Amino acid sequence: MHFGMIMECDYRESGTIEDAFQEAFSVVDIAEKNGLDGVWLAERHFAAPKRPTDAAGAGIPSIVSVPMIMASAIAARTERLRIGMAVAVLPLCHPVRMAEEAATVDQISRGRLEFGVGRSGFARAYEGYGIPYGESRGRFQESLEIILKAWTEHRFSYEGEYFKFDDVCVMPKPYQHPHPPVRMAATTQDTFPAVGKQGLAIFVGLRGFDVHELSKNLEVYRQSRLDAGFTEAPDVLLRIPVYVAETAERAREDAEASTMKSYERLANTFSQSIGGEGTQNSEDRAERAKRLASVNYEQLLVDRLAYGTPEMVIERLGMLTKELGLSGVVIEPNVGGGIAVDRMLNSINLFAKEVVPALR
Repeated sequence: MHFGMIMECDYRESGTIEDAFQEAFSVVDIAEKNGLDGVWLAERHFAAPKRPTDAAGAGIPSIVSVPMIMASAIAARTERLRIGMAVAVLPLCHPVRMAEEAATVDQISRGRLEFGVGRSGFARAYEGYGIPYGESRGRFQESLEIILKAWTEHRFSYEGEYFKFDDVCVMPKPYQHPHPPVRMAATTQDTFPAVGKQGLAIFVGLRGFDVHELSKNLEVYRQSRLDAGFTEAPDVLLRIPVYVAETAERAREDAEASTMKSYERLANTFSQSIGGEGTQNSEDRAERAKRLASVNYEQLLVDRLAYGTPEMVIERLGMLTKELGLSGVVIEPNVGGGIAVDRMLNSINLFAKEVVPALR
């Protein structure tokens, strides 16, 4: 089992950008010291502080717009942590540049890079980059094909709808052979069979699905893998909000306000994305937006969170591991970005020292 932690690198209303970087590196140091297996970097663009005129669902400010640079810094200050992308949004980056940067981080870290990839289910970042969201699926597939060729072939040529290369040699090659592990995020129902057909490891979450829905989608993923001829055991990582405290009451109270704000923002984001250019499954998005907008904290605690004492979180994650067939858990330690720093760090410590050893 892999036990890791997502890093969205939020910065707080009362703090500064400089404070956010220091907080992020403090979290990395705790993970390295206390035996977690990896840290996973989100990719967030145009995640600026909220202004008085912004919509109520405006996102959480974040500093992690270039996760590969953060990954390089983390590699330099750690010795054993795996460093994952969760995820690299491939359509927003030139694939050759991404192949070069990722291989460089893999060399610097001496083979500790985990290459999580996705295309993002929302169009906001694409608008900022001037890339039509309707091109995201095609750009993603071409980019992934090019990156893998760049890593595994000394020289290669490629001609697609968006990219064309003739006899290029990309350097450096990765430290890991044939390349870093590739894992694809699945956040919408139609993505699960697509990931399975490619035989890729998968990254899933409980933000847009409850446990029952996710279990059904993973059945589709596993069957798609088998149908495509991939017979090895599938590798499934679950991203889930986790908050651990000394008492159940403390866990519930510490994280409630921040968690509810996060799900309100998520519902608003789904709602705003309905019917957008290039957006798939608008009916599914509308239904998820409706459910998330009406969800209460009690329902979240039952269906989508792992909050409580160490014993409660051990029981919850053990159940999910069995029900979903997980190979690892990546925790979200500060859902909504508003949990107090000292309490968040205390939760991470309790998770690493008391929860993880019981689940290994």
